[in-house]
Amino acid sequence: MLLGVDTGGTFTDFVVVIDGQVRIHKVLSTPKAPEQAILQGIKELGVGSDALLIVHGSTVATNAVLEKKGVRCCFITNTGLADLLTIGRQARKELYNLNPKPVPPPVPAGDCLEVPSRVSAQAEKIESMSEEALQKLIQQVEDLAPEAVAINLLFSFLNDDDERRIEQAMPSDIFVSRSSRVLPEYKEYERGMATWLNAYVGPLVTGYLERLVAAVSAKSVSVMQSSGGTIAANLAGEQAVRMLLSGPAGGLMAALQMGKQAGFERLLTLDMGGTSTDVSLLDGGIGLTNEGKIADYPVAVPMVDIHTIGAGGGSLASIDSGGMLCVGPESAGAMPGPVCYGKGGEQVTVTDANLFLGRISEDHFLGGKMKINVASSNKAVEDLAVELGCSARGAAEGVINLTNEHMASALRVISVQRGIDPRPYALMTFGGAGGLHVCALAEALEIKTAVVPVCSGVLSAFGMLVAPRSRMLSQSLVGVLNEMSISDIEVEFKKLVNQGTEELLAEGVPKEKINKEYQLDLRYLGQSYTLSIAWKNKQSAIDAFHKTHEARYEHSLDLPVELVNLRVALSGELPQPNLKKLPSGTNKAALDKVGDQKSGMIKRVQREQLSPNDCFEGEALIVETVATTYLAPGWRCKVDDYGNLILTKNENN
Repeated sequence: MLLGVDTGGTFTDFVVVIDGQVRIHKVLSTPKAPEQAILQGIKELGVGSDALLIVHGSTVATNAVLEKKGVRCCFITNTGLADLLTIGRQARKELYNLNPKPVPPPVPAGDCLEVPSRVSAQAEKIESMSEEALQKLIQQVEDLAPEAVAINLLFSFLNDDDERRIEQAMPSDIFVSRSSRVLPEYKEYERGMATWLNAYVGPLVTGYLERLVAAVSAKSVSVMQSSGGTIAANLAGEQAVRMLLSGPAGGLMAALQMGKQAGFERLLTLDMGGTSTDVSLLDGGIGLTNEGKIADYPVAVPMVDIHTIGAGGGSLASIDSGGMLCVGPESAGAMPGPVCYGKGGEQVTVTDANLFLGRISEDHFLGGKMKINVASSNKAVEDLAVELGCSARGAAEGVINLTNEHMASALRVISVQRGIDPRPYALMTFGGAGGLHVCALAEALEIKTAVVPVCSGVLSAFGMLVAPRSRMLSQSLVGVLNEMSISDIEVEFKKLVNQGTEELLAEGVPKEKINKEYQLDLRYLGQSYTLSIAWKNKQSAIDAFHKTHEARYEHSLDLPVELVNLRVALSGELPQPNLKKLPSGTNKAALDKVGDQKSGMIKRVQREQLSPNDCFEGEALIVETVATTYLAPGWRCKVDDYGNLILTKNENN
């Protein structure tokens, strides 16, 4: 049995596959103890057993960073570099603001410790850390009593002897994050931030996963990484920084598979949950970046290339000091949630606005298992309308239109602002709230085709089941590529392959099933930024770099090409759920028209009753257990062989 679990800010989603049959489920999240919601869902599904394989997307690391609720951590570095993380790159968020608001440093000055140790850029020992200096450091750490330490010494990616000595000397009850293990690459600030973030959230992730593994009855528990591959739960805490986009990565893995299955490889994806919305662009594969950010902190480990905004079903509507309507980024979360949840929420949310407009069916919310308070929700919308000086319907439409514009702007960031025309792409929406906004967003970007995949309301959880066990390893190796020895490059590649292979073998991946991909980070001599190029041989890599540089920046240069980093991606496939085609035939009962008091006659369609080639036009609500799709007027919906909804804009509209 395969079970995918995605813990979100509002709901925890489940997809279980038993003998090819898919079951889905949702429960409200329990943010203070996320494992409680998971255990509740497993109990309600009745799937706990020794044959169960769980793959889990966790927000523990993400939320700890966003809310600045990580553990107390000491930062250990070379003499003279204690303020490395505080100074950073000296980049200002507001270029012309002469009095910017002071930003607290990641690590307070009193918790930044220095050691007399220095390695040159050629890996030569300039100053070795004495035993006396090491003992002094141990005493400092014991006096400060942190929960974790982050060790980041200059050029440790070339020679990490002193980092390893410090690691071995630390008290056994302290979580240790070593930069030569977390990110053995040049750029001491980015490496230091990744090492600190790993220490900052590592104990929280480790403790949470230990509680989860101990409480569930399962054969194995794995965790999704930010790069789109999984890692065993007992190893995930050591690499907690690689889990910062755990949930969104699952959604993209599923979107890639579903898109190919439906015949669309060029996709703009929009994952709208209760708290936030993630957007990305897929062009036959998932884009990765080493320049991601979380809460303005650079995260240099590989992660899916997404853009996130604070817009979701739980986003709160408010009126600013100028009397203008605002939506988000604050969210009602799981508790109290939207007003219609009846759990104490008083402020209008996007969900309440959709409910008022008749785009959510109270009879079908969570398959009819969750009762919602329509009267209280409508009253909140009416109160908002009084403050705005407009009709209640106008207020609800204003909330939806403003939310749509926020999300359309996010989609433009990852397409138009990168020089990519979004119109040839298909828009794929998922998440609990994505289907309610799909037509409006497609129209905003002049996209004619949209896809709402099967399991759309829990697609990130489904994505956990299609992700391979994987490792992404890197090592800095700097030099002009044409002047370097191929044997030196291959020796370093082999070290990375051996490390990753050993870890995957320990997780039960057969050696013959391990796939390997090799890449180089290249740049023109004198540049600061790199492009990742597949490695076959030196000349093909150089030629590919010139072409890629010209395609990206519209020019290439007659300069030497410099190698900066080596990268290896290793993956081994797990058993994957194979979605079966739907049986043919049309269930006419699914297309019955149902009246609605506020929005007139809307076709209300039960998605589970639809068959391949069923076709109908909007305005319609397509309801299912964990999501609703609003088919706007002027749009047509056709069901494909697997149950995906293919939406197309009518030519005459």
